[in-house]
Amino acid sequence: MKKTLLTFVLLFALTAVTAQEVATDSTKLWTRKGNISLLFNQSAYNKEWLGGGTSNVAGNFGLNYDLNYKKGNVVWDNKFILAYGLSKIKGDNNAVKTDDRIELNSLWGKKASGFWYYSAYFNFKSQLDMGLGKDGTRISHFFSPAYFQFGPGMLWKKSDNLSVNFAPAAAKTIFVHKHFTEFGPSFGVLKGDSSRFEFGASISAYYKFNIMENVSVENRLNLYSNYLDQPQNIDMDYQMNVVMKINKYLSANVALQAIYDDNAIKAVQVKELFGAGINYAF
Repeated sequence: MKKTLLTFVLLFALTAVTAQEVATDSTKLWTRKGNISLLFNQSAYNKEWLGGGTSNVAGNFGLNYDLNYKKGNVVWDNKFILAYGLSKIKGDNNAVKTDDRIELNSLWGKKASGFWYYSAYFNFKSQLDMGLGKDGTRISHFFSPAYFQFGPGMLWKKSDNLSVNFAPAAAKTIFVHKHFTEFGPSFGVLKGDSSRFEFGASISAYYKFNIMENVSVENRLNLYSNYLDQPQNIDMDYQMNVVMKINKYLSANVALQAIYDDNAIKAVQVKELFGAGINYAF
């Protein structure tokens, strides 16, 4: 785990330096922005407290980095997301993972007419650390599962804060380690296999706006239908991030993610995180 985190830190540092050099050489072509957040939550009770409760402490790290290119009729938007969180309850020997996500989105477009662009997109999603089921068994780890999506399409982009991409011929591949499929399917990958290929249609939407001064809401939605197997069962991944800035370095954040993927579980998965802490934009 430590080696994995170190690798991503080094990769991010290299990307940031490269982006800085690119921005210096051609400021009119490339724009970049990033945000690092460290959120903390704590509840503490002494032994005389009669209201009930268990002392606990939690922390979440988040990184968002955008590197975008625009020249003439060509746009190329790239977004890297990294999130990791732990919670420790008094009396428990081990900390519990509360967040774990790594994601890369890349969207290229060439203007067709008005707000419309011919496009091609790439999306990668995975996690950094091991995941445990309710019974304590290991159900996932780094690059297992790992999701890849890519395909051509049409992009409607009104601004950097509002866009929708439709890809009617999109490929999707899911990878898991074989030890997760030894006794049965896992994340849609059949027993004994290590990957699953899908072909279908994808819709990705992005919308960011300000509710009021210093309060921004970022929304991301991805829908995918597999033509090859039950196309009516649409995979959904919705993410919302609300940032309430206190000052340049302090903020409160609310993060919500809702996932539906009947290959993994036939129910909606919901995750909500709230915390206050350090927030640094660069």
